[in-house]
Amino acid sequence: MRSRQARSPASVKSGKWCGPGSNGFPRKKKESVMEALNMKPWAAFAVIAVVATPAAFAQAGAGQTQPSLYERLGGLAPISVVVSDFIDALVPDAVLNANPAIDAARKRVPAAYLKYHVTALVCQATGGPCQYQGRTMKESHAHLNITDREWDRMVAIFKEILAKHSVPAKETEELLGIVGSTEADIVVAGGGE
Repeated sequence: MRSRQARSPASVKSGKWCGPGSNGFPRKKKESVMEALNMKPWAAFAVIAVVATPAAFAQAGAGQTQPSLYERLGGLAPISVVVSDFIDALVPDAVLNANPAIDAARKRVPAAYLKYHVTALVCQATGGPCQYQGRTMKESHAHLNITDREWDRMVAIFKEILAKHSVPAKETEELLGIVGSTEADIVVAGGGE
C-alpha cells in the first residue's frame, strides 16, 4: 500500500497535491488549487468565521431544496483554504492592529486557533456538518472595542480573499449577508471612524 504525501498548508496553496479522491501524489499538469481539490471556485468565509453567529447561519439553510451554500462552496476543504487565507491577511493588518485591544488579542491568540474556530463556524453557518463550539460573537468581540472603520476594513479584506478564490457573485453575496448579520454584536455602539 502506498503512503499518502503530506499536505501542508503551503502545498495546498501551491497546488502541489491532488486532493480528495486522488492518490495524494503530485499532479502532472498545472492546475489551480480549486481544480486540484475538485471544487467549484469560491470561497472563504473566513471572515465569516471570525464574525458570524450560529443563529445567523441557521437561517441560511432552512427549507432549501437546492444545494446548501456549504455544498455550493465545495465543502470543508475549500472553506478551510479560504478561511486560512483570510486569517493570514487579517492578523497582520496595520489598520486593525492600530486598535490596542485587537493588537493584544492577536499576540495572545494563535492564528491556528482562530482558523479552527472560524472554519467550524463557516461550515456550520453555510449548512455543513460542523458544530461551532466557541463563544458568541458578542462575547468574543466585546472587549476589542471594534469601530465602524475596523469593521469596514475586515469586510474589505474578506471581499479581497473571496475574489482571490473566485467565489461566484451569488455565494459572495450570501457570505457577506451572513457576516453583515453579526455587525451589531461586534461593532461598539457609536464606534468612531
